[in-house]
Amino acid sequence: MGVIVQEQAGLFHLQSSDMSYMIQIVDGYPAHVYWGGRLKHREPMSDLLIHTPERAGLDRLPQEYPQYGSGDFRNPAYQVELEDGTRITELKYDGYRIIKGKPSLTGLPAVYAEDENEADTLELLLKDAYSGLRVVLLYTLFADRNVIVRSARLINEGEKRLRLRRALSASVDFSGKDDLEIMYLSGAWAREANITRRPLLQGETRIDSKRGMSSHQFNPFAALVTKETTESHGEAFGFSLVYSGGFEAAAEVDSFGSARFSIGVNSFDFAWLLNPGESFQTPEVVMVYSGQGLGDMSRTYHRLYRTRLCRGQYRDEERPILVNNWEATYFNFDADKLEAIAEEGAKLGIELFVLDDGWFGKRDSDNSSLGDWYEDRRKLPGGLADIAERINRRGLKFGLWFEPEMISPDSELYRKHPDWCLHVPGRRRSEARWQLVLDYTRKEVRDYIYDSLSAIFSSVPVAYVKWDMNRCLTEIGSAVLPPERQSETAHRYVLGLYELLERITSGFPHILFESCSSGGGRFDPGMLYYMPQTWTSDNTDAVERLKIQYGTSLVYPVSAIGAHVSAVPNHQVGRITPLDFRGDVAMSGNFGYELDLTKFSDEEKETVKRQVSTYKQIRGLVQKGDLYRLKSPFEGNVSAWMFISEDKEEALVYYFQVMAVPNAPRRSLRLAGLHPELDYEVQSGDSGHKPVLGGDRLMRLGLPLVFEQRDYVSGWFRLQAIKPGNA
Repeated sequence: MGVIVQEQAGLFHLQSSDMSYMIQIVDGYPAHVYWGGRLKHREPMSDLLIHTPERAGLDRLPQEYPQYGSGDFRNPAYQVELEDGTRITELKYDGYRIIKGKPSLTGLPAVYAEDENEADTLELLLKDAYSGLRVVLLYTLFADRNVIVRSARLINEGEKRLRLRRALSASVDFSGKDDLEIMYLSGAWAREANITRRPLLQGETRIDSKRGMSSHQFNPFAALVTKETTESHGEAFGFSLVYSGGFEAAAEVDSFGSARFSIGVNSFDFAWLLNPGESFQTPEVVMVYSGQGLGDMSRTYHRLYRTRLCRGQYRDEERPILVNNWEATYFNFDADKLEAIAEEGAKLGIELFVLDDGWFGKRDSDNSSLGDWYEDRRKLPGGLADIAERINRRGLKFGLWFEPEMISPDSELYRKHPDWCLHVPGRRRSEARWQLVLDYTRKEVRDYIYDSLSAIFSSVPVAYVKWDMNRCLTEIGSAVLPPERQSETAHRYVLGLYELLERITSGFPHILFESCSSGGGRFDPGMLYYMPQTWTSDNTDAVERLKIQYGTSLVYPVSAIGAHVSAVPNHQVGRITPLDFRGDVAMSGNFGYELDLTKFSDEEKETVKRQVSTYKQIRGLVQKGDLYRLKSPFEGNVSAWMFISEDKEEALVYYFQVMAVPNAPRRSLRLAGLHPELDYEVQSGDSGHKPVLGGDRLMRLGLPLVFEQRDYVSGWFRLQAIKPGNA
């Protein structure tokens, strides 16, 4: 296993325990040979080598990093403009290097290896002799995972300036597969992560974001799958971009049925000037292969992102149960009201109180004060230190909301520094939610935010931070960049954000950071590198959350999915659902409450106390177990999923029926992922009845489901393996 090289044949075989990825040098061009299930390596492998019809030229060659202008008329992976205005370059193979482990990427988040024996990295060196452009293609192979991590570094080794017009992270050609479909996550604010699946036909299927953020509309993820691929069968090829700005992902099918998939920073409105000696590093894309369906692909992503993307002390710790005051009070609160909610939360077993928007400046609505990060003494006469001490005295940790990337025109900061926002001189400054975006390309802006936040973190016992971002980037220009670099602003913004996040999170490692962007507007791997969980959606309706959380789980681990119980009628859709139903949906993620606990009846408080107690028993399994999706909310009235421990000795099953069905047929739920030779003690909810059933029976015959005759019914099963001698 590892990177196997046949130099005479120009063949590179990247081989893990269950996967192979093969590249061949054809006439100086790196060409894609194979990606799929593991192949034995033989010497020589001449039967696999590519033979392209000579008259077809590059247009039929499955290139690894294709160029435009020399005979390949499909989407290129990069494009460079020379000083004379021409755009023709021709990269040719110029050697290779193999590195143990996985190198980090300067200034960018990246998957990592804790031990160099976990991974091997192949660097393919390419060179355009005319311009002096060098490109280093990086491929990291994890020995025990079906994962290839790709990126590219473009270096100007010539004597004249080069301007990048396009610099994608990866391109893969799929030849001889005319039955591929594409899957991706689409949506909008409050209805994120809808699973879209459609056939690939001749032409281009493209998703992207031009918003300066990964966006609610499309997630920076897509998978190519075969027509027969299901949760548990068939091939899936996943692509997940570790980046938090504008992106593009496209699948182009040519007239011969070959599909080229490419992904990276969005080329629209992008340019990057490379002076001699300068380089540009693309974000990396995590490519996952599964020969056992979508579920196996997802679990590969989950394990990798949970343990080799997320970092810090909270990577492996169980996450606290919180109550957030936002939907309880919005901007209308004082210290006594906050303490009252925390006091009630403490009685119910909640562990963390989060003070949301409205605590700073003169923030009585969302039209002012962003950037003025000092407490409003009208609401908090004793300041943040006082309310934090009062919360701590009740036995809860204290958390705080910020929106550090934004500035309100009605703020002291804006009146002092009106040029600190992204803007174009002489042009209208588009406001959204009465706010503008700070120019994070500027070091003095990032320093101001760092100093403002660190002053609070150094004086107030903050244990949790919700880092929000509530609008997209417009008028994308910077007052400090010269004209020839204005098209670099959007990417430099993201790099500036990453630089600040690295300083903040490394400087205050005891704080659990959660990212948010009006919910899931920036739910991407780039943010998970700095913040191990994300507020999944501003929509807290339990029925809608079935879809949102199910779709998000296609690529992101449950440990990253923030999920809260909110009040009814729901503030987003007006729906009234039972507290048990809301709790079961939210307990399938990072659990919390977003409502006024002081308004609950005694019966409701007992329900909350039971939910909190239950989640404390199961959260280790929910947050770290393997997820198996059993019934899709996109396909019917019943949804179900389960969590299984690594040793397969413990499992938890959740099921949901949205609407009542009259005279319904008998239903059973077939489980997955269990050990067929083990017997399991099965507990249904809080019932004391615990029948013992075999893993084979549970997966083939299933568990009978009995639904009450009402809308919004949910339930759960806990399974515990019976060890020999304990039956």
